Amino acid sequence: MPHPQRFATTLLAETPTAPNGLTATVPRQLVHRASVAETFLTGATSTDTDRFTVWAQWPRAHQLHVSPDRSAYEPLLVAETVRQAGALLAHTAYGVPLGHQFVLRELRITTRPELLAVGAAPAEPVLDITVSDVDHRGRRPAGFRYDADIRLGGERVATGHIAVTWTNEAVYRRLRGGRTATTVSALSVPPGLPPAEVDRALPADVVLAPADRPGRWRLRVDTAHAVFFDHPLDHVPGMLLLEAARQAARACAPNGRRRPVSFRAVFHQYAELDQLTWIEAVYRAVDRAVDREGASGTGLQVRGGQGESTVFECEVGTEGW
Repeated sequence: MPHPQRFATTLLAETPTAPNGLTATVPRQLVHRASVAETFLTGATSTDTDRFTVWAQWPRAHQLHVSPDRSAYEPLLVAETVRQAGALLAHTAYGVPLGHQFVLRELRITTRPELLAVGAAPAEPVLDITVSDVDHRGRRPAGFRYDADIRLGGERVATGHIAVTWTNEAVYRRLRGGRTATTVSALSVPPGLPPAEVDRALPADVVLAPADRPGRWRLRVDTAHAVFFDHPLDHVPGMLLLEAARQAARACAPNGRRRPVSFRAVFHQYAELDQLTWIEAVYRAVDRAVDREGASGTGLQVRGGQGESTVFECEVGTEGW
């Protein structure tokens, strides 16, 4: 495995000095985004073997990742930032070639929502990353796990843990049996729930459609959505499935007075674009430690299924206000 090396916190040359290299975002290809506006990382450096500091910037307004009233950052912004950090480090510190296909296996995020208020300027979180369990295929890394501490102004606002694997394009094509973004067409998009019911401002951002009973919905997969499908995909992205879990928590909450604060998700297999995906949810009491932040309250158990198969499971921790 290549030894992690220090790399520049900005690709711009001969620019005025700025704290922590916050002069530009990292190249969007390194975080698997097509849009610069959806690229949240601004730099990174190695601090020790398998340990890194990653810098980011969060916008004050965003279609999905800032609350509709623009007062608070959403927990799934934390999730997306931590996801991007893993892709960046895989490419820059562990020698994973661009073009390799990444598969999200597990994701755990715990947030302190009282510390995620939107301020007078874009927030600049700092992520302390520790990589572990580097899996190898031959001499090359094929996946790893990593933990993240996310801080704003020196105070921890969230923690995260992700497990991810990757493979080259040829192997991926064989695994997918010829299914590509150009050969697979998504199903038609049914009418969704009322946006206010899932704490969204726009109908286009609603990912749940009514089904035959309470606690069950059809997943709305709109491949024209500019955030979920920032670029063409041959499957339903993990962040859309997480948003479905978030919206299920909102839809199930009495009078909507519970907010999601943590996510513990396992992704079992690809969710196919051309198959119906059903989201099912049930609440249960939770009284245990979550990651490194003690948490208790109400947990929503969410399952996403296609046919007889479970494609993902997620426990959403919520708290009232």
